[in-house]
Amino acid sequence: MIIVHHLNNSRSQRILWLLEELGLDYEIKKYQRDAKTMLAPAELRAIHPLGKSPVITDGDTMVAESGAIIEYLVERYGKGRFIPAAGSADKLRYTYFLHYAEGSAMTPLLMKLVFDRVETSPMPFFAKPIAKAIAQKVKSTYIMPQIVQHLKYMESELATRDWFAGDEFTAADIQVSFVLEAGAARGGMGEKYPKLAGFLQRIHARPAYQRALERGGKYELIK
Repeated sequence: MIIVHHLNNSRSQRILWLLEELGLDYEIKKYQRDAKTMLAPAELRAIHPLGKSPVITDGDTMVAESGAIIEYLVERYGKGRFIPAAGSADKLRYTYFLHYAEGSAMTPLLMKLVFDRVETSPMPFFAKPIAKAIAQKVKSTYIMPQIVQHLKYMESELATRDWFAGDEFTAADIQVSFVLEAGAARGGMGEKYPKLAGFLQRIHARPAYQRALERGGKYELIK
């Protein structure tokens, strides 16, 4: 039996979604973030030394990292679904977006989250204006321009297709989903990116996505 070690409001939600798309039986072990720090609980370190989510166990096999989990599940259980044909141009795009989502696109969003917290974290009153000024400068000169650049790039990639790897929905779209949901929550997309907005509407309407929400629980990133 596949067990998903699921942290609320995290990347593990998309693993639940993939499992629903694949129609597999699985169990969920839920973990809650610390209300103040928003960090994962120490109990996750008993599953993986880094104490991060998602992690799955499948019998004696343990797999961590979203991309690795997606590849494992699709290759072992997909029966050719949700992945383009080997050697095709779409397969190359699929592999690229599996890595791009966490390798490049997510970095400025994580940095924005960190610097947002620098602005709002408790500190001595005399240090607050300095820390706030530095955080705002970093965000305005580097982080936000990077987020905009990535959003524009992803918008352009959907100019002639509905899905990132080609004309068919694949697991690469599941991988990219968290980046765009985080982008909408942290960077704002507004009306400048209609293709990305349409992508989010399409994935949120999928029955498997809705079933994953029901099983996984509250998911703040889709607000």
